[in-house]
Amino acid sequence: MTNFLIRLFIGKTQDPNNPTTRGKYASLAGFTGILLNVLLFAGKLVAGLLSGSVSITADALNNLSDASGSIVTLLGFKMAGKPADEHHPFGHARAEYLSALGVSVLILFIGIELVKSSAEKIFRPEPVEVTALTTAILLCSIGLKLWMAIFNRKLGKRIGSSALMATSADSRNDCVATAAVLAASLAEFYLNLRVDGWIGLGVAAFILWSGWNLARETASTLLG
Repeated sequence: MTNFLIRLFIGKTQDPNNPTTRGKYASLAGFTGILLNVLLFAGKLVAGLLSGSVSITADALNNLSDASGSIVTLLGFKMAGKPADEHHPFGHARAEYLSALGVSVLILFIGIELVKSSAEKIFRPEPVEVTALTTAILLCSIGLKLWMAIFNRKLGKRIGSSALMATSADSRNDCVATAAVLAASLAEFYLNLRVDGWIGLGVAAFILWSGWNLARETASTLLG
């Protein structure tokens, strides 16, 4: 599927050092991310409202922030593709690293918000209702996010982009987060175990760790 999209939207010219080609790769990744994350946001929001689950609704907002991250990546690549000028004699290539740093900050923000919502769920547990529809939505979300992680990683490796690699890591984290949300919802509904908040806290720690590592690596590259 990834190779088909590359042939369809980028064509045969795939020189990773060509600014125009890099821009095409970024546009493909960015617009794909925006479209799919908005769809996931809508689906999970419906699932969250139907089940009364705060964690599922929070996961929906996570996808909305991912769509914002795709916009940041697009803008970063657009700036990086500008030629050198009087004020930027070495060009604008480092703008790409700034967009990667922006994605890392979004990951950290999501982790902090998840810590808050998880702590609230621990101290104020609420009943969760699980249906076939909500389960199907979350399972589809896990599969779609896994594909997005592989998709962005492949594009990132082809053009050596830290921004797309950061987006790939974010999608991978979303798989873990959604899987944990689904497992917690099933455990609460069928086993009456109040584990939703604790699992959310563990996922938040994993996301924060990943975001910190991405931010540190990007900042190191940015500083040369």
